[in-house]
Amino acid sequence: MPTRTVFITGAAAGIGRATALAFARHGYRVGAYDIDLGGLGVLRDEITDHGGEIVIGRLDVTDADEWSQCLAEFTGESKQLDILVNNAGVLTTGAFADVPLATHRLMVDINFYGALAGLHAAFPYLRDTAGAQVVNMCSASAIYGQPELATYSATKFALRALTEALELEWRRHGIRVLAMWPLFVKTAMTDGVETGSTKSLGVNLKPEDVAAAVYSATHSGRSRLPKVHYPVGRQTRVFAAMSQVTPNWVQRLITKTVTRS
Repeated sequence: MPTRTVFITGAAAGIGRATALAFARHGYRVGAYDIDLGGLGVLRDEITDHGGEIVIGRLDVTDADEWSQCLAEFTGESKQLDILVNNAGVLTTGAFADVPLATHRLMVDINFYGALAGLHAAFPYLRDTAGAQVVNMCSASAIYGQPELATYSATKFALRALTEALELEWRRHGIRVLAMWPLFVKTAMTDGVETGSTKSLGVNLKPEDVAAAVYSATHSGRSRLPKVHYPVGRQTRVFAAMSQVTPNWVQRLITKTVTRS
């Protein structure tokens, strides 16, 4: 049986790095991609020192040509791509009007267009690999729009919609598409972040928590009623469950209270 493969973006640090290590421990051939080649080099050494197999490479997820090149190099002659993890992302917080427009654009380009470009480029590989899966790193901020995280939240709403649409559209090709929903995670992305919601809820998840959830979700089996969204952590599970049974005005009130808006 061929070695299973996983292609991870934003793999040099944080959730991406932890996810690469988790899959490597389970015998996957890991493709780790980022713009931080130094961080990728450290990751490669750790995985190979433990007998794992890893390919690293520079990938700017906003560059469709780089996506095509990296996927072709990683899959090689087999064209096998078992799991794609769209993890790369950036975060800037603050009052919407105080954040430069170029920074808003960067979040849209990396967090949403980067995943979209990857999905578009990866489709032929996923289609031709039996049992292929896609994991999009969504966020609890896609439950209700978040003050001080407005554009970041909007990119995760867009990624949520794309996940839901492709889960239906690609089911006929045997491709499973799902989204992970962590709340705040202790990574460089949240270092120094102080918003109403971080003050109310704290930053309680570790990258390893999310990585374990990604591995578990992709090995949970398939059913006729597939699970698409996977909240990570107790807080997110509570908010996600409440969002399914409460009217919009209640969700607004909860968000207003949590974010101290």
